[in-house]
Amino acid sequence: MESILTFFEGLGSGEKFLWIVLCLIVFWLLEGAIPFVNHHYQKWKHAQVNLILLSTTMVINVLFGLATAGIFIWAEANSAGLLYLVDLPLWLEVLLGVMLLDLVAQYFVHYLLHKVSFMWKFHMVHHSDTAVDVTSGTRHHPGDYVFREIFAFMAILVGGIPFSVYMIYRITTVLLTYWSHANIKIPKPIDRTLSLVFVTPDMHKFHHHFERPWTDTNFGNIFSIWDRIFGTFVYADTSKIKYGLDVLDDSTSNDIMYQLKVPFDKSIKTDY
Repeated sequence: MESILTFFEGLGSGEKFLWIVLCLIVFWLLEGAIPFVNHHYQKWKHAQVNLILLSTTMVINVLFGLATAGIFIWAEANSAGLLYLVDLPLWLEVLLGVMLLDLVAQYFVHYLLHKVSFMWKFHMVHHSDTAVDVTSGTRHHPGDYVFREIFAFMAILVGGIPFSVYMIYRITTVLLTYWSHANIKIPKPIDRTLSLVFVTPDMHKFHHHFERPWTDTNFGNIFSIWDRIFGTFVYADTSKIKYGLDVLDDSTSNDIMYQLKVPFDKSIKTDY
């Protein structure tokens, strides 16, 4: 286990970028081989908007990375956080650290992004995609991603999570994000079984339905257990899903300038 932690702790920016590219390519190819639905769209044109938003996410990640490094140094120097208060097997500390990050920096902030009006305006950009595929996992307004990074800070401080565990979480998050958004067809029995613990493509598709109540379900990213515990889990007929948002014009889905201005457009209804 220690060698695994050392490996993840030593990952550089280049390796992390290659992991993102590899995950995108693998699921992009699978979408062509086993598509869930046949989107009638220009795949590269659709990807362009989402990849532009990915570039803003990467810039924010670099800027926050400097602050994150300071938090890890301070937490270790002061033995601050829950994991410093217990003496558990290393593998269990890793698991608990990843679970805490997934709960706070994914499920909890995602829930708030849907329930707090001004936060929802930023998150709308992610849900405005009318042809959800693997690149949709990269589709986050810069403001949306800032909220997520702030909650990641909180989880690190509360949990006393080591940098190596944080890196395991980030690498896993990239994989599960692209997996759950990918337009791939998974046999129902397999998808349902996996969804007992993990977020699956079919499970996450309900979250991207164009109207409530499905939009406000399945907030998890790695583990589905949070949705089950807090009563936000749903698993129904995927053939009834329509992507997009009922308060936005579908024609604006691939308009990058429009999407960047969505949070500041007071004419857009939030229902809150």
